[in-house]
Amino acid sequence: MKRGATLASLVVCAAAGLVLAYALAATPVAGADEGTTGGTTTAELPPPTTTAPPVPSTPAPPKLIAAGTTIGGTLVGGLTAREAKQVVMAAFAKPLELVASPTRMIRVEPHTLGASAYAGRAVKRALTVRRQGLNVPLEVRVPVTNVERYSRRLGRDLDRGAVDSRWVLRHLRPFPTDATSGRRLNRVLTARAVANALRANRRDRIELPFRTVEPKVTADSIGKAIVIRRGDNRLFLYTGDRFVRRFQVATGRSSYPTPLGHFEIVVKERNPWWYPPAGSAWAAGEKPVPPGPGNPLGTRWMGLSSPNVGIHGTPDPASIGYSASHGCIRMRIPEAEWLFDHVEVGTQVFIVAA
Repeated sequence: MKRGATLASLVVCAAAGLVLAYALAATPVAGADEGTTGGTTTAELPPPTTTAPPVPSTPAPPKLIAAGTTIGGTLVGGLTAREAKQVVMAAFAKPLELVASPTRMIRVEPHTLGASAYAGRAVKRALTVRRQGLNVPLEVRVPVTNVERYSRRLGRDLDRGAVDSRWVLRHLRPFPTDATSGRRLNRVLTARAVANALRANRRDRIELPFRTVEPKVTADSIGKAIVIRRGDNRLFLYTGDRFVRRFQVATGRSSYPTPLGHFEIVVKERNPWWYPPAGSAWAAGEKPVPPGPGNPLGTRWMGLSSPNVGIHGTPDPASIGYSASHGCIRMRIPEAEWLFDHVEVGTQVFIVAA
């Protein structure tokens, strides 16, 4: 009995040992997490980590100016800031056209006058516009002194003086030439128009303002002219191109010929004194003669721009029609008085040889 019980105990202990051994084999070996090996068990390494390359970002599209927007009247809608600035500067650089006459156009570039436009500022403002079709003002700098100086220089080039009518002799007869009006540029209005066009960035043609300068003498106002034909001893009076009257006269003798040429009446005297011409041999020793019946000049004296030569009356009517004087043109006293009343100082006198 005792022996059998002992055997049963051994069997139970052996079974318990097998169970314990199996349990130990299934348990992980201590220290395996630290990478150590124990028995036949090996720890597996974690897989390598991989990093994906960064995805490139897409740049934002450039900002465009709202459609229909203008800067200083120049269309920039749908353009970038850089494009808009180039367009505005190109438009501002266009020259101004100044009309001086139907056949003459003058062009002046803004930079010549020192003008400049702040296109960058205007473009920045245009980028903030949200409504379509708006106009953004273009700020322009215009040096007024430069524009005024240019206007004065332009005036000196474009001014034209009036041309007075004058007498010309054709076929022994005087004719008045046509008078021509002149012009003078209005400097103040020109400078103002140019400066305003630059500030407004306008390039419309500018009609230059001129003031008409009228001639002082025209064919209608030229007055009278005298033609003296020395060879014929005749004097002809004309008004404009119209013949008025003819007179027989006496002219200078061969030793004291009446001078030929174009002269004018420079003095008129009623009842003149006669004075001996200085330096004239024929008058040596003569004394002045007061007005009166015996005065060699008669009652009227019309002195010419030739020294010591004039048209006058004479107390010697028998000399009329001959070359008998000392260079002057003698007339009968009543005829000299009539002529005196019908001519003025400045009347032109032509003395010809015919």
